Amino acid sequence: MRRVSFDTLLRKIKNIKFDNFDLIIGIGRGGIIPASIISYLLKKELRIVNIKFRDDDNKIIYKNPKITNKDNFKINNKIKNIKILLVDDVSRTGKTLEAAKGLFSGNRIKTFVINGNADYSLFDTKECLRLPWTRA
Repeated sequence: MRRVSFDTLLRKIKNIKFDNFDLIIGIGRGGIIPASIISYLLKKELRIVNIKFRDDDNKIIYKNPKITNKDNFKINNKIKNIKILLVDDVSRTGKTLEAAKGLFSGNRIKTFVINGNADYSLFDTKECLRLPWTRA
């Protein structure tokens, strides 16, 4: 497992030429910290959607990702055709990002992950990365 420092992540995020998004949505838990950083850098509103698919040991616990705070997240009924950046830490199968995209359909959506396949990605390696906040 390769350790990645907070400074490395911050430097790589700052070097990305992001589109002009209207809203940043972090996928809880892993996407909260990178979404907060991006929201701060881009000076855009941040919201969090909680989606469960794996446990803390990275084992799949649901057949499909489960949105656990959908009732508190009314954006898809009120806002249409805005530019949203969905942020998560890792994307292996893409299922979590696809579940989030479904929740916000009717908007222009791009994705960001620290490791994996997305519109914006810092790393695309099969190797697990040890992120600074997972050492807590």
